Amino acid sequence: MTTDMGSAALRLAEIRRVRPEDAARMRALRLEMLADAPLAFLETLADAAARPHNEFAARVAYTSAGSSNAQFIADPGSRLVGHAGGTTAPNEPGLTVIYAVYVTPRWRGGGLLGELIDGVAAWSRACGRPELLLEVVVGNDRAYRAYQRLGFKDTGVRVPHPTVPALTELQMRKTA
Repeated sequence: MTTDMGSAALRLAEIRRVRPEDAARMRALRLEMLADAPLAFLETLADAAARPHNEFAARVAYTSAGSSNAQFIADPGSRLVGHAGGTTAPNEPGLTVIYAVYVTPRWRGGGLLGELIDGVAAWSRACGRPELLLEVVVGNDRAYRAYQRLGFKDTGVRVPHPTVPALTELQMRKTA
């Protein structure tokens, strides 16, 4: 494989909902996510690495079925290369909040981000939630532009970063 995956990435990685048997590979991807983009997620690499495998396995099992929380992965058949989660919004029944979006650096730029978001969007629509929301750290222009290309619009809403008080996040929405 080359470092520029291009459109071949979509043919080489299946986009699907996580399954219980993915727990070990999901744990490896989660640790990669936290090492590569520590400000983008709500836990530290040290905390995640210290968590027992059975906790990862329980989380994967929980998000593998049902309509309140789901995780979608990009699976080329070996190490997982992408992730996007979706969860309900307690105060907006028609909204799915997208969380923990990540594509392995070697696979970026080949369309996996859009495919992962499409997976969450299809699940959201099937659950009766026609709108998507995500948050991006203000200043993460690469992610901001990528989400704009996928049709997300900046709502103008700014919220404090949940774990780093010096940072602010912006909210973006689009129709699922």
